[in-house]
Amino acid sequence: MRYVIDTHIFLWLLFDTKRVPAKILDVLKESSNEVYITSISFWEISLKYNLGKLELNGITPEELPQMVTDMGIEMLQIAPSEMASFYQLPKIEKHKDPFDRIIIWHCIVHKDILVSLDGKFSEYEVYGLQVLK
Repeated sequence: MRYVIDTHIFLWLLFDTKRVPAKILDVLKESSNEVYITSISFWEISLKYNLGKLELNGITPEELPQMVTDMGIEMLQIAPSEMASFYQLPKIEKHKDPFDRIIIWHCIVHKDILVSLDGKFSEYEVYGLQVLK
């Protein structure tokens, strides 16, 4: 199975593993599963770090790609075709976060399972999103 971790799951895996439910940890550790993080997550982290909304415990955003590699997580680039077709993702009134929405769109298009504890994501399940919570 292919799993794409949401930004907060990645940060918790790095800095606060106890916040990640055991069920999710078990799935991510299963060697037959492929685990990915999108390039969008790095952009989100860098932006929030720059705005002073995110502390990275003494590391900088530039160090994160190597940390991802060291964790055995694959990096996933969002394709231009996904960006161009993003307008097709229905709007959810209570959820406008552009970082989340492009990750959601990628997962719907590729039938990847999104790993997230964000409760708003369940509203996209009717459009084909699969979420591991």
